[in-house]
Amino acid sequence: MKQPGNIPTHQLSSQHATLHRDKTRTSSFGYDQLPTNKRLTGFEIYSTDGMIPDYGPAKSGFYRFGILTQGSLQVQLGLEHFKVSACALNFSIPGQIHAKSNVSPDIFGYYLLFEENFLQNLLSQHHLGAEFPFLNYTGQQIFNCNQVEIDELTSLLLKINEELHQLNSGRETAIKMYLYLMLLTARRSYERQHLSVPLSDPGTSSYLVTRFHKLVSEHFLSLRQVADYAALLHVTPNHLNRIVKNISSRTASDAISEMLAQEAKVLLRSTSLSAAEIAYQLNFSDPAAFSRFFKKSTGLTPLKYRLQETKNGAAVFGQ
Repeated sequence: MKQPGNIPTHQLSSQHATLHRDKTRTSSFGYDQLPTNKRLTGFEIYSTDGMIPDYGPAKSGFYRFGILTQGSLQVQLGLEHFKVSACALNFSIPGQIHAKSNVSPDIFGYYLLFEENFLQNLLSQHHLGAEFPFLNYTGQQIFNCNQVEIDELTSLLLKINEELHQLNSGRETAIKMYLYLMLLTARRSYERQHLSVPLSDPGTSSYLVTRFHKLVSEHFLSLRQVADYAALLHVTPNHLNRIVKNISSRTASDAISEMLAQEAKVLLRSTSLSAAEIAYQLNFSDPAAFSRFFKKSTGLTPLKYRLQETKNGAAVFGQ
């Protein structure tokens, strides 16, 4: 199998902001009305006031750090679905397919967007995912904190916002240090709760399915066969299929297909590539095979899905 080409991802830019912010609702917090001369490369910060409630599926070239202080929403990370409520942190990482929906009317919180190299000089390890377990596929990316931790995180975040709106000396360094302290506070909560320890015994079926879902979310573009994942998990393909079907009511192949369909949705929503170009990019034998796969997965042809998303306000780059 040939390796898939580079998949476009959303980058931090004014264009990206239109995908997650309601232009008719403005806020004085963070980047919403921040003058250009006060903006930093590779970093943005917002409150949920003015956030578009439904977002994705999408892929981003940066990290997202969300703090929910009130209300609830549904978050999807790859094949995993979560209900996020007050006093929760949620993270997504570059290249990860993610979405949010069912945002409650009383929602409030904050989210920070930042690129890998924004904190490069402060890292003791080579990359963020090595230093902070919730910033890689193997860790728990959504977890609750206690109120003291939430208050500490919010205090640091408000200091970032204060620095953003001024032009004091050492401003960018201070913002980076406050962000690093926020990540450190989150890691201490993670460690306090022993979240690095599996929620279920490594020998149980539920643990195997969770590991399988995380591996598929990370490798589905290059690994398309159940046998590939069975080898990574040190089980037989038949055993993996049986356990996944028992736990999730779908086959392991269905899970791989779901991730591939999500990737196709990202390309249809976020690029101007034709269905034929997407078929080639995703390694289908021909456009007809891709169209059959997509309709079986979603109930719509690729063209109808793109038209529906465009009508609903999804941005298609290049158009």
